[in-house]
Amino acid sequence: MQAIVLHGFGDVHQFHQAELPTPSFGEAELLIAIKAAAFNPIDYQMRQGRRESEHMHSPVLGRELAGIVVAAGAQTQGFAPGDEVIAAAGSKGSNGTYATHIALDYRMVAHRPPTLPFSTATAIPAAGLTAWQTFRRMQPKPEDLLFLTGAAGAVGSFLIKLLKAHGIHQLFTTAGSEQSKAALEAIGLPPAHILDYRQPGLTQRVLQASGQRYFDWAIDIAGGSISETAAEVLGLNKGYADITFLGTPRTRELLFDKGAHILNISNYAYAVAGRTAWYGENLRELTTLLNDGAIAPPAVQVVGSFSADTVKKAHTMMENNQTYGRKLVMTMD
Repeated sequence: MQAIVLHGFGDVHQFHQAELPTPSFGEAELLIAIKAAAFNPIDYQMRQGRRESEHMHSPVLGRELAGIVVAAGAQTQGFAPGDEVIAAAGSKGSNGTYATHIALDYRMVAHRPPTLPFSTATAIPAAGLTAWQTFRRMQPKPEDLLFLTGAAGAVGSFLIKLLKAHGIHQLFTTAGSEQSKAALEAIGLPPAHILDYRQPGLTQRVLQASGQRYFDWAIDIAGGSISETAAEVLGLNKGYADITFLGTPRTRELLFDKGAHILNISNYAYAVAGRTAWYGENLRELTTLLNDGAIAPPAVQVVGSFSADTVKKAHTMMENNQTYGRKLVMTMD
């Protein structure tokens, strides 16, 4: 098979295309021909050798896919060669998804929503499962007031769609560009609920926008200094969902002083615990919502076809915050 291989931690020039053996597959695994792969921030964090790189098991990065089953192990159930599927492979596959093939536990796989092309379907698993886990564990109520950081990204936009589909509309967030603001307005946020984080006095402006009400939930999808703002606008004994593990020491101090209850959102926690069925089961719930029209599919940008240059371009765009509410995708054609 062909794969884009990371030859060492560092900048994007560490990626090179190479010929590798097509992976063998076990009795409980599917061999999948990948038709499209999506990019996630954890990809470039791994490339840089940051904490996330501890979960690497292959020099081929990439964590989600849409593709076609080529072969099925004897103990697999519900899949056959020719089936079109999606999956968040995480670090559990034979390799990452910057490749033409992958072997993966069938319990992590779901059938592709039939109305979505591969290039859109591949953007569902990682962001969708993160947003779905956040929503399910928060159990927010319609009267709750929510503040999200980094909501224009794939996880944030997916989460906003889930929240709105379940009657939760008191949503406030930030944006740093007109493109991001337009993307948030397109999924239903009022302009007055979108604050420019580049302007001074962000905490005061968020509270002014909310009518001086402190928030029932803060969801941090960005990390860094803006996580401090999320903690500052949170009310006493309220909830904080941490999706990044990139909060500052001051963020943690603020949350402790407010007696916040904290949800750490980690998709790979289920893989570490050996609960591989969680991925397929929850993907099927998400695809049901998509098939029924309860939520809209994510916006995507096809960066290019399979090549090292496409991977380099996508990583550069993610690092420079140039996704503007779209999930970046690579097709294998």
